[in-house]
Amino acid sequence: MLHLATITGWAFLSRNVYKDNMNEQPRILVVDDHSEIRKSVTSYLERNGLRASAAENAEQMDSKLAEANFDLIVLDVMMPGEDGLSACRRLRKERHTPILMLTALGDDDDRIAGLDGGADDYLAKPFNPKELLARINAILRRTQQMPQIDDFAGKTVKFAHLELDVDGRTLIDQTGSRTQLTSGELKLLTLFLKRPRAVLDRDQLLELSTGRIAGPLDRTIDNQVSRLRRKIEQDVLRPRVIATVRNGGYSLSCDVEICA
Repeated sequence: MLHLATITGWAFLSRNVYKDNMNEQPRILVVDDHSEIRKSVTSYLERNGLRASAAENAEQMDSKLAEANFDLIVLDVMMPGEDGLSACRRLRKERHTPILMLTALGDDDDRIAGLDGGADDYLAKPFNPKELLARINAILRRTQQMPQIDDFAGKTVKFAHLELDVDGRTLIDQTGSRTQLTSGELKLLTLFLKRPRAVLDRDQLLELSTGRIAGPLDRTIDNQVSRLRRKIEQDVLRPRVIATVRNGGYSLSCDVEICA
């Protein structure tokens, strides 16, 4: 395992995925209060075919986001002022830009809190910069390939006893009661709505929703499905909307109607 501070002296082969056209290079915003990490990460990403900018706190991040569009945000959890988890939750109310969290906290609860707050992936410090690059590229690929939430933009999606206001990230039941979804919950639900009655295994759901490959004993999807069920099922103990398929995964067990 290599510490990020050692990156500066390395000689890396540049990846040429976006080299031929600068306008096609994804833009990455690195938000971290440690100056060496900011400089090392941005330099490394730029040497490997990406455009990178840096901010040292949430306030600077907001200024950068107001000035330009970014394809992904690398966001540190532990920052002075507004911390990364709070900033992530706030960003998710404003935009769908993918977020990769950096954390010195390896505890499962912190990881789940980040993912539940809207992060697309996380990486614990210290980390191998090659893994950071691989995770960024995986998220960018999945963002391009996966069914986009924007496909439903401006529409209402009806399923089971519910209506989904996609732009408002809000579920409306038959009584008119409204339930707010997190960005992560909306992404997961969108995957099911795009594939009604299809069986999706846990590895598929994790890769499509976060760009991550499931590790041994990874319970991320089970936890996310459990939280989503609390918001969409009339009886959480006997789920009928998102069904568990034994030895298969999960399936949306109802038809879907998309309304303008």
